[in-house]
Amino acid sequence: MARVLVSMGITKIRLTGGEPLLRRGVVDFVRELAQLNPPGLKPKSFKERNGTAEAMPSRETSGGQDLPQMAEAVPFHDANRATGTSGVASSGHGFADEESLDIAMTTNGHLLADMAQPLKDAGLNRITVSMDAVDSDRFTRIDAGLWPVKVNCVLMRGFNEDQIIPFGMFAREEGVTVRFIEFMPLEEDRVWAPETVVMLDEILRRMAEYRPLIEIPHARSETARRYRFDDGIGEIGIIAPVSHPFCGHCSRIRITSDGKIRTCLFSVWDHDLHELMRRGASDEDMAEFIRGVIARKEERHHIGEPDFVPASRTMVHIGG
Repeated sequence: MARVLVSMGITKIRLTGGEPLLRRGVVDFVRELAQLNPPGLKPKSFKERNGTAEAMPSRETSGGQDLPQMAEAVPFHDANRATGTSGVASSGHGFADEESLDIAMTTNGHLLADMAQPLKDAGLNRITVSMDAVDSDRFTRIDAGLWPVKVNCVLMRGFNEDQIIPFGMFAREEGVTVRFIEFMPLEEDRVWAPETVVMLDEILRRMAEYRPLIEIPHARSETARRYRFDDGIGEIGIIAPVSHPFCGHCSRIRITSDGKIRTCLFSVWDHDLHELMRRGASDEDMAEFIRGVIARKEERHHIGEPDFVPASRTMVHIGG
């Protein structure tokens, strides 16, 4: 699946979970992915990667149809078969390296102490660590040159909104990008309510009690709004799908660990790419199927609206 998606112009793959580091063979999987080369990007040995680059977006055409910039979840296990943990791939915005596939991972970080270096050697470019609260000890155990490092924090009122300023201090002290994420109705026990969401404007207001943030440019399809502190030290991102939806610029699709394409986190149905593979579909058959799915991608979500229908899967079953 990854090979077909990359041949269609995908330039970024993000592996997610659950917890991807629990999956046997994850280092070998990264190594296989690192050998894939999107059209228009020059081959480059993964051993030469410096761990700081994202591949630039590619507006390749496939079968006569222009493909949108997008981030896909790639099924786990290997680059061509769908079993195991969820993953993410994308033709997203980037930094300097336009020569190779950009491979990232989102993890809770608990197993990275022993795995960070092998993953980097295999071809992993970047790590995003999920934290509910500042945990400097855990963070210091994961550095293996996988930069830039991002730290994701989902804020929930009554749970961890007191971590806004500590995370701001953490971003400045550690030189990482902290990204706050508005709580979305994707949890297993369906307890979401509008009043549990700590929204973008409140995050900015609370952080200003420590130091003011100044918005900086971000790519059109980037999910996070980006900010720097007024003295230029430290970056904060805010992903605000509830208060400031970005559906019109969304460039992402996902593939679950069982090989289903999801064009939105809040999709109420899946598109079974794995079944197509089981029936012996060719690469072009799969590419045509993918193009058709993307053409029917939802226009927007309906969080907080009377006609909102919960996603058919919760986040733990989607991977993110």
